[in-house]
Amino acid sequence: MSTLLWLIAVILVIAGIWVILARRQILWGIVLIIVGLLVGPGGISIFHP
Repeated sequence: MSTLLWLIAVILVIAGIWVILARRQILWGIVLIIVGLLVGPGGISIFHP
């Protein structure tokens, strides 16, 4: 399960960076990066106690 959460977090962070750089939508990029950090098993995670 932690591997799946880690992959989802990586995809969200990469998508956030892409949105910021390619589409120039800074707010949505920051939101995706923050959600990626909250989902990821390393550090802060909203799915692990």
